[in-house]
Amino acid sequence: MRARGLTLSLLCSLAILTVAPAALATRTSLYSGKGPRPGPDVLYGTPAAAPQLENVGVWSAAPILVSGASAYRGGEFLYQDFLYDDHGAAEAPDPTDPRTAGNLFSKPDGTYTYPTDLAYANDAADLVELRVKPLSDATAFRLTLNTLNDASLVAFSIAIGGTPGVLRSFPAGANVQAPADMFLTVHPAGTSTVGDLVDAATGDPVGGPAPLVTVDTDRRQIEVRVLHTAWDPTGQVVRLAAGVGLWDNANGLYLLPQAVADATHPGGAGSATSPAAFFNVAFRYGEPMPIVGDPAGTATGPAWWRDKDQGAALAAGDLSTLHADVDFTKLVAAVSDDMPDQPGGVPQTGPIDRILVSQFELAQGADFSVSCFPASTSGGANCPGQYQGRLQPYAIYVPPAPMPRRGYGMTLLLHSLSTNYNQYLGSRNQSQFGDRDGGSIVITPESRGPDGFYDSYAGADVFEVWADVAHRYRLDPDWTVITGYSMGGIGTFKLAEQFPDLFARGQPTVGFSGDNNLVASLRNIPFLMWNSLIDELVPPTDYEPTARQLDSLGYRYELDIFTPSEHLTLAINDQFAPAAAFLDLAKVNRNPAHVTYVVDPTLDYPALGFVADHAYWLSELKLRSSTPPATGGHAEGTIDALSHGFGV
Repeated sequence: MRARGLTLSLLCSLAILTVAPAALATRTSLYSGKGPRPGPDVLYGTPAAAPQLENVGVWSAAPILVSGASAYRGGEFLYQDFLYDDHGAAEAPDPTDPRTAGNLFSKPDGTYTYPTDLAYANDAADLVELRVKPLSDATAFRLTLNTLNDASLVAFSIAIGGTPGVLRSFPAGANVQAPADMFLTVHPAGTSTVGDLVDAATGDPVGGPAPLVTVDTDRRQIEVRVLHTAWDPTGQVVRLAAGVGLWDNANGLYLLPQAVADATHPGGAGSATSPAAFFNVAFRYGEPMPIVGDPAGTATGPAWWRDKDQGAALAAGDLSTLHADVDFTKLVAAVSDDMPDQPGGVPQTGPIDRILVSQFELAQGADFSVSCFPASTSGGANCPGQYQGRLQPYAIYVPPAPMPRRGYGMTLLLHSLSTNYNQYLGSRNQSQFGDRDGGSIVITPESRGPDGFYDSYAGADVFEVWADVAHRYRLDPDWTVITGYSMGGIGTFKLAEQFPDLFARGQPTVGFSGDNNLVASLRNIPFLMWNSLIDELVPPTDYEPTARQLDSLGYRYELDIFTPSEHLTLAINDQFAPAAAFLDLAKVNRNPAHVTYVVDPTLDYPALGFVADHAYWLSELKLRSSTPPATGGHAEGTIDALSHGFGV
């Protein structure tokens, strides 16, 4: 608990109201009234660009940015994959897996680990997108990776055509089969990258010119063109399957995992004698969602990263179920068809995984040595999180009902410690919050890892995701609430305390305030706290002081204590209708007559546009002195302001 620092008091008596008025109902999804605008600057930032999504040469279609979906767009066929799902086959875990400690409740289904050489960045075979486009004399493919530090480390293969039930073996020792007439394999060869087109039945090269390969390291894109003299799919519907793996340059084959990773070999194959080489597979349209009410099944067959079908298919060495049927007649006609809510198409409502283009990229790939706990080496201020790339995943629930007249509500549903952005995907927690009162969009950011506590980059990610959703959906900027479970409940207090003028209500489950001095900022936000009596992680000694602080301040709150109940009981029970009823249609009070606000500069990150120095009609707040109080801790400042210009 941080000690209170300097306290300022201010009584404002105004004959004429001069503060920012409430935002009127407009078509904008974010506040657009007079300043000070609510929330941090990062919420209002210009949409960022990512090199992986840039189009050059023959490519022009906008990316889908919805994972596990395909679309026809202006002569191109696109498949958008999930991020950070490159976990390979579900075999026996690598005992040295660096993810184990911090991802207890977000384990992948696949067990593969990357070589420990930093060039692999724990992400070298992470497929972002695969495109197909017919040209006048060739068929072009473009594969985009999330990470591409060194093109000599990675390879991919595409199965072309084939008869269902007739399996052929992918080339180069991939140890995977699929229906195919031909295989196109793109792989390193010396200092370049080449393409091989072979007959699937014989393994012999297909006649005609060799495929033309271009590697764009900056954009992390690999383009390959197959000339029509070698293969011409014009007028056909062609079955495609594809996988990405690592390359063994010494032997000219795919690099296979062993039981334990080392500097030059991946791990996680367990006792498999012929493990699949692919880390990531395309065209996964039916990946299961987590089932929060089945903890045993979730432990043995997790779906948190949407890689369960992938893990099973690779363990079986058979990609028959993971394929796309591409209509080249539609491509030549430049048809645009997102196939909304069709199998393989782009979902429009319900639980969806989307991709954010962040303003920040600390490094390519993932660093599982990072822990954001304050006492850890990388923890505390400026913690970068484990997932450090520019593309970040998030979960969204779009209600199936027609959009309300003023736009959807917006519910922040923050994930727990050791979980990920899919913690609530497909749960009643998500849908009951989303389907209430006509429809509220529900978003769960990844926040760059399992333990960011919504500070630094993890906190900035929340508002980048919010901004992305506001750009893509019409929101009612006054109908916003915040909620979350465990660490997400702590984050519910933290972000509401920092930016109270963004939220109408707060509903933390098994959470508490990390600094009860900051609770004073919640004067104008009613809170419903759900906690458990026998909670081994958030016991009464954590949440009761927060409740007492709310009580002593005379604030509107309710504390419901469930018994018998431990830390995970409410999550597994997954019944949040009473909490949804509390959140209701509540709207933000933009101009309360009485404002109390606590300034804590240690939580500010100016370089990230993540600064809390204003609330409602108070702005540009600074501490009079940064000298820590004699009782310890660091300086904080409280301002208590009352305006009679509101007629009260």
